[in-house]
Amino acid sequence: MSGGAARWPTGLPGALDTAIEEAAAPGGPFHPATGSRLDAREEFPAAACAVLDDCGTARAYVPAELGGVPGGLPELVAALRTVARRDVTVAVAHGKTFLGSVPTWVAGTDEQRRALARRVLDGAVVSWGLTEPGHGSDLLAGELTAEPTADGGRRLDGAKWPINNATRGDLISVLARTAPEGGPRGFGLLLVDKAALAEGSWSPLPKEPTHGIRGADISGIRFTGAEVPADALTGAAGDGLDVVLRSLQLTRTVCTSLSLGAGEHALRLAHAFAAGRAMYGTTLLRLPLARRVLGRAAASLALADAAALLAARAAHCLTGEMSVVSALVKAGVPEIVQLAVDDLAELLGARGFLTEHHAEGAFQKLERDHRIVAIFDGSTAVNRASLINQFPVLARLHRKGTHDAEGLAATVGAEPVPPLDPGALRLFSRTGCSAVQALPGAAGRLAALAAAGAVPPRVPELARALAEEAAAVAAAMAAPLPAGRGTPAEAFETARRYERCFAGAAAVHLLLADPGDPRRVSSLTAAMERALELLRPGHEAPQEAYETVLETLADPAKELIA
Repeated sequence: MSGGAARWPTGLPGALDTAIEEAAAPGGPFHPATGSRLDAREEFPAAACAVLDDCGTARAYVPAELGGVPGGLPELVAALRTVARRDVTVAVAHGKTFLGSVPTWVAGTDEQRRALARRVLDGAVVSWGLTEPGHGSDLLAGELTAEPTADGGRRLDGAKWPINNATRGDLISVLARTAPEGGPRGFGLLLVDKAALAEGSWSPLPKEPTHGIRGADISGIRFTGAEVPADALTGAAGDGLDVVLRSLQLTRTVCTSLSLGAGEHALRLAHAFAAGRAMYGTTLLRLPLARRVLGRAAASLALADAAALLAARAAHCLTGEMSVVSALVKAGVPEIVQLAVDDLAELLGARGFLTEHHAEGAFQKLERDHRIVAIFDGSTAVNRASLINQFPVLARLHRKGTHDAEGLAATVGAEPVPPLDPGALRLFSRTGCSAVQALPGAAGRLAALAAAGAVPPRVPELARALAEEAAAVAAAMAAPLPAGRGTPAEAFETARRYERCFAGAAAVHLLLADPGDPRRVSSLTAAMERALELLRPGHEAPQEAYETVLETLADPAKELIA
């Protein structure tokens, strides 16, 4: 691989960063005091969302061929990450329009796609109604019905809850029972324009108090004989679950933006505190333990960043593998980032919990906000269960050592991603997970580069160790699950380990794609060290492995990580 490695886009994200910086002035909608005040009042961040509207953020929610910005999922993840590094609540509140629109991008007709694109570009807010009271993530238990009407439309009866932007949204994509018996082919998706419904046929359910993202519109909607036209149906009447599962492969990947932004915010707050805190005749930042904590957290974020970047580009270049990749990053990235946030909270001590006396309570707010990311678009357990269903294929393909070399090269390369082909999304990956399956070969190429003096000797050692861990995880995947019983806890732990292998593999492949950038090599090496710390009890990265990411952190003008 040559010609440089993939990096996050800077077009819309750069414009957002400038606008948000201006809006973060005292009294501005992105100033920490404003966010804290709204959080305490559980008030929607309308002014901050207006800043995003003025920047044209909605263009990132629309495919480029329909008038959106180029760059696909990498552009969108980078944009929402830019928002989340200031306020996760705002990113959640605004970004929900993408989630609600995805089913139409995946399965809508050309006319439906164009019509929704116009609405979104004009500022319409779209929400996604999947869950219902009493059923949680068990979508097949949904009771909201969509009965046929005489004119070919559908009559909706039932409730969706809890739903982000259910009350404030203009349109809502609703998963409804289209066959009385239900089942995998008994549900459909309908895009409902609330303004077109008859008066009295729908009503909002109250906003729910939440521990984090307190200002977001987490509420619900109840339909009572709400009639929608025939063209409200997205795909065929029995395609709903299939469309949802394929759409989740994209939305779960985008959720990583929230974790990356929260993690970066936490790291910068902790670093600034440590740099200014006088202790023992020096500063906290100079003390070895504090440097270790900060360095490990920075390495964790570098690891999460590599996994998220690879996943966002894989949606375009390894589309058929997204049933695996999206589950890996949706479960893995929030967990890796939360471990870092927890470490940083301990470093901050009481200041990590104060709501007024330190940094306007920014740390405690982001910590609460971030915890909810793990349950968005399928909880960690749901995503791991999805991965467990694909263990036999992943184990077999890893043993064979086969992978999509062309797709992987495009994923880690520097070229712009091709347009996303929703028709290539699959419920089960036929090629497994190329990034992990290609680890042994990548380790061999890095060894050759080290022998030539192009990369430090430590790099191929780490890559080989990650390949060994991946092989061990694949062997565990190959073990048959007990018949007639629930999935054992050991299988979920194997899934967790595979998530970390994927993140480490992402760092390996991105480094291999561009071994000529010393700072990037150092950051990705630190990510590989952190992956092994998470995979191998007793493995401890040398402190010098974390020094480069700490130095980068001290200079806000530089990218935090590669």
